[in-house]
Amino acid sequence: MDEARFQRERRRERQYERLGTRTPRCPCCGETHPACFEAHHIAGRKYDPTTVLVCTSDHRKLTDMQKDHPMFDPDADPFLQSLAHFLLGLADMLVLVAKKLKEFAAGLLQRARNGSAGQTEVK
Repeated sequence: MDEARFQRERRRERQYERLGTRTPRCPCCGETHPACFEAHHIAGRKYDPTTVLVCTSDHRKLTDMQKDHPMFDPDADPFLQSLAHFLLGLADMLVLVAKKLKEFAAGLLQRARNGSAGQTEVK
């Protein structure tokens, strides 16, 4: 094994170790390259320590979406406030998932149209 390949494999192993899995997959878009992942605080760091691995691109989108969430209210019940922000974070993730599902569906419909040209219906 040459030095460049050895270093590449070593980097990959460190990435897998950092992620805690050898089969990472972004829950929003399906990305699988281990160098592309970051830990995202679903509710935001101020509200809950729970994280999920997402690709860098989706992490930036989700973090930007969190900036539109209501600000911390020192007079609000901390538990309910954390729970609400967690739910908002999950909803943001579902927005990205829904967008990807629509892309998949459009691709399948296009493929169905292209594949059905000249074919007769079987009954």
